[in-house]
Amino acid sequence: MPKSTSAVTLFIPCLIDSMYPEVAHATVRLLRKLGIGLSYPAGQTCCGQPAFNAGYWKEARVAAEHFISVFADAETVICPSGSCVSMVRNHYPELFKDSPRLLKMAQGIGSRTFELTQFLVDVPGVEDVGARFTGTVTYHDSCHLLRGIGVRDQPRRLIQGVKGAHFVEMKDSDYCCGFGGAFSVKYPGISTAMLESKINNIIASGAHAVVGCDMGCLMNIEGMLSRMGSSVRTMHIAQLLDGSPHSQSGGA
Repeated sequence: MPKSTSAVTLFIPCLIDSMYPEVAHATVRLLRKLGIGLSYPAGQTCCGQPAFNAGYWKEARVAAEHFISVFADAETVICPSGSCVSMVRNHYPELFKDSPRLLKMAQGIGSRTFELTQFLVDVPGVEDVGARFTGTVTYHDSCHLLRGIGVRDQPRRLIQGVKGAHFVEMKDSDYCCGFGGAFSVKYPGISTAMLESKINNIIASGAHAVVGCDMGCLMNIEGMLSRMGSSVRTMHIAQLLDGSPHSQSGGA
């Protein structure tokens, strides 16, 4: 565990950086609101997960070694993505198992890297961040967050601390949405069937918004909801907890 929560180092995943910068902004505002100082190494790049999942381990090692170098001096690394944190914690040791020096460094950085909700609840013990949202909210468990690093209760506790939000569990909240990065491209039929099941459960929950901790899942879910003309919103949990004006109402 970190020695202090007064300052953390922020890692922003590629998908958020390139397509959903508003999630990064919400993360920064949230942490600053809680009095947590931030640093953001400008040299950070991809954690290497896309290459790793595609079987390009040589290329993934290059990205992973760069990540380790950039965050070597960070006491605590916070990332608004369970998927990327799982990569650092679980797969960096695989990549460097034949290099004792890098393996030790990988294990060290993995122990200091936290997904956003895991950090907030498990380290400073924050569950009420002073956010507000009017409407019903449901939650999607992303596979890497739940199965990869064991985070289940922390997001729910934070959602339940949001004033005005009525939290409801959807059926099969821990079932995969069918994204899986390259999986959705290689197996579009299976992916679409999985997504349809997830969307049906979201709509059946009666929620105004579905919240998650990984933008890959939310991008996938948002796409089908949009094509259906559904009014259900997708929100990264940082946006919900940020409580900024655009996040305060679920609509109907």
